[in-house]
Amino acid sequence: MAETVKAGIIGCGNISPAYFAAAKKLELLEIVSCADLIGQKAEDKAEENGVKAVSVQELLADPEIGIVINLTTPQAHAEVNLQALHAGKHVHCEKPFAITREDGQKVLALAQEKGLLTGCAPDTFLGGGLQTCRKLVDDGWIGKPVAGTAFMCCPGHESWHPNPGFYYLRGGGPMLDMGPYYLTALVNLLGPVKRVAAIAGRKANERLATSEEASGQVLPVEVNTHAAGTLEFRNGAIITLVMSFDVWKHGNHPIELHGTSGSLRIPDPNCFDGEVSVFRAGMDDWETVPLSHGYTDNMRSIGAADMAYAIQSGRPNRCSGEMAYHILDVMLAFDESSETGQHIDIASTCEQPAPLPLDLPAGKLDE
Repeated sequence: MAETVKAGIIGCGNISPAYFAAAKKLELLEIVSCADLIGQKAEDKAEENGVKAVSVQELLADPEIGIVINLTTPQAHAEVNLQALHAGKHVHCEKPFAITREDGQKVLALAQEKGLLTGCAPDTFLGGGLQTCRKLVDDGWIGKPVAGTAFMCCPGHESWHPNPGFYYLRGGGPMLDMGPYYLTALVNLLGPVKRVAAIAGRKANERLATSEEASGQVLPVEVNTHAAGTLEFRNGAIITLVMSFDVWKHGNHPIELHGTSGSLRIPDPNCFDGEVSVFRAGMDDWETVPLSHGYTDNMRSIGAADMAYAIQSGRPNRCSGEMAYHILDVMLAFDESSETGQHIDIASTCEQPAPLPLDLPAGKLDE
């Protein structure tokens, strides 16, 4: 086995336990330290996971750290990414990659200048559910993909999240919060997006938090909370996508993909597992397909581990900054299309990430 790449986490909030837990199951990636602007949060996570609690400055200055895992809030992603790159670290961040194209471009440019890798969540498309779907599409089970639907609809986060306010500020909303899961799953299956046509809006300019920790707080809403649109992919597929915090309940499947010879039901892209089913000509109904790949637990950190493999081998990392920037470009196009009443051509592009090999031993990402 190649030498372990050591990583440090900046941002010890709600998602960090999943990163700490998954990293312990993955070869080549070792989380050795963590930092947070609220020092007690870092102390708590360090004690729970047997790592060092340090300041952000100490983490960035540590020559042992090869990868910074940036789990800060969306508004800070680009700033922390830039700090990590200036410190000579590769950086993998939570989604979204940035909240403006300008900031995303700055991160990519600095990484290229310094010869460093950038990466971004979600890495759920590397889980067994979505990798099984990728194999089915690649192997031609549904023929040439021509159409599809994707739905993420819920009433918002104020009823359960301890700090829901940032979900409704610039950089939040259903598109930038949940859109990365759905769009990354689709780019993994279909390749990059060509253009977008959309309408977006919001049901209110304020929301009332009812979660135990934030109960009674009035939450300003700066972003659209319902977006509906159509994406044309460069391979010709046309996908209808709805992202909403304005829906109490719905019965739509998370993602369906329809091809020239069959249809595919794709599981929730916010998960690593899920049921995969196929319908082809001559069948009476959908048939469940056994998962072809592993990594069906909550394996957040798998994208950072894949970056460690990329550092060691020189191959591209699957959760690349270039793909994350393309996803950001597409997401921002929804509001722009709604405001202008026009199709928005997507200027960016990216490589479709390589599928995972079959029969990988636990903990490995390359054969």
